Amino acid sequence: MADIAPILHIVSPLRHVSPFDVNMAVDAGYTTILPYSGVKLEEIVDLTQDMMFSRPPDHASRTGLFIGGKDASLALDMAKEVRAALFPPFQISVFVDPAGSFTTAAAMIAEVERKLRGRRSGGLKGAKVQVYGATGVVGGIAAVIAAQAGAEVTLVSHRDIYTVRLKAADFKVRFNVDLLSAVARDDSEKLKLLPAAEVVLACGKAGVQILTADHLAEAHGLLVAADVNAVPPSGIAGIDALDDGKPIGGGALGIGALAIGHLKYRVQHELLKRMRATDTALNIGFEDAFELARSLAI
Repeated sequence: MADIAPILHIVSPLRHVSPFDVNMAVDAGYTTILPYSGVKLEEIVDLTQDMMFSRPPDHASRTGLFIGGKDASLALDMAKEVRAALFPPFQISVFVDPAGSFTTAAAMIAEVERKLRGRRSGGLKGAKVQVYGATGVVGGIAAVIAAQAGAEVTLVSHRDIYTVRLKAADFKVRFNVDLLSAVARDDSEKLKLLPAAEVVLACGKAGVQILTADHLAEAHGLLVAADVNAVPPSGIAGIDALDDGKPIGGGALGIGALAIGHLKYRVQHELLKRMRATDTALNIGFEDAFELARSLAI
């Protein structure tokens, strides 16, 4: 199949396809990349069928579909429609990673797991994890990955309890994981939650500090804190973007956004390379990203 060029179709429900994803695809070796913006859920099957029927069946895997955007649930719904439309021998490869969130969440949890080695027996299994910014595209999937790894995960909202309860219910249906819900609208509510945390994940809006030094001072059982915000100020006080296991208040280890991002880049790059070179159709989701991130986080 060396003479059959790999093609990558990038689909997004947003007005623009992410330049980040285009750059990643080029760096992974794709030379033919087609962007589709403003794609609706009801349009994805027709697009998929045009992709799958337009090449000889034994070359179908050389066609890749990347599903982007910024809505994890919508991306998952699109992927479900795509996979339902595929059948042998017309099976193209599919990679779901809206806003890079699946690979970012996978890298985040893999780095947390690595920092827990030697500090907590069983690693993430049974660990009490609090996810701040849990309604965002990274926070929600990070919560699911941590729960699937055996953690006791609490989704924390800065607005109201109903938002995270809806998210927890959605993920229960999709992934059969049990996620707890909590609200932390102010300092007093954060201070009530943090003493129970062993792991804290900050996945909130860029440039917003979610947890201060005073908050961390009450997190007496905290072992690892990870922050995906690379825009000052950091999401967690005392964690800089480049930190990779830096001791912060109380002896916990801090992981910064660029340390997570370095692993995320490696994961997305490798998965795109695999899809470009494969002889059999691949279906790549956050589970595959986490498996790879775990193997690289050594």
